[in-house]
Amino acid sequence: MTTEYLLNEQMEHVLAALTPQNALIMRTLLHTGMRLSDVLALKTAQLRPSGWYTEGKTGKRRRFGLPAELLESIKAQAGPEWAFPGLSPRGGHKTRQAVWKDVKRASRAFRLPQNVGPHSARKIYAVDLMAKYGDIERVRRALNHESSTVTAIYAMADMLTERRLAVRRRRSSGSSGARSRGQQ
Repeated sequence: MTTEYLLNEQMEHVLAALTPQNALIMRTLLHTGMRLSDVLALKTAQLRPSGWYTEGKTGKRRRFGLPAELLESIKAQAGPEWAFPGLSPRGGHKTRQAVWKDVKRASRAFRLPQNVGPHSARKIYAVDLMAKYGDIERVRRALNHESSTVTAIYAMADMLTERRLAVRRRRSSGSSGARSRGQQ
């Protein structure tokens, strides 16, 4: 099942419920549009205001930028090797599964109707870029997508989510209205 877009208010709730390191990882995803595995693979030596990395999924080079406040927060908790160190005594970076599990826990705590995961941040990034620039091609390049069709699905995720939520609200208000009429 694919992850879904979250409204900004919903994402703020999720971020508030995450462990501090996972919230920082999610903020990095939201700001850069990177995939979770690529953020977790960042080495401490790569931490600078901007740079290049090779995407694990596609093998393509991609530029990233980190604002000063976010960069300083990452550096403050970084280990000697990994920007986001894991808890294993053998070393290594934080695992995708640990972040995913925490995001799922936080979204369940707020009973969000969407299927929320770390990849939801990439969709928020796409929507924000589309709102800022209004140019699907620019969003496609920023996400390193091959297809503008996939990018369009990401960039219009906010509208799709609003429609789904409106349908759910109509259904629930219709059923609660029917219950209250039946109790009179």
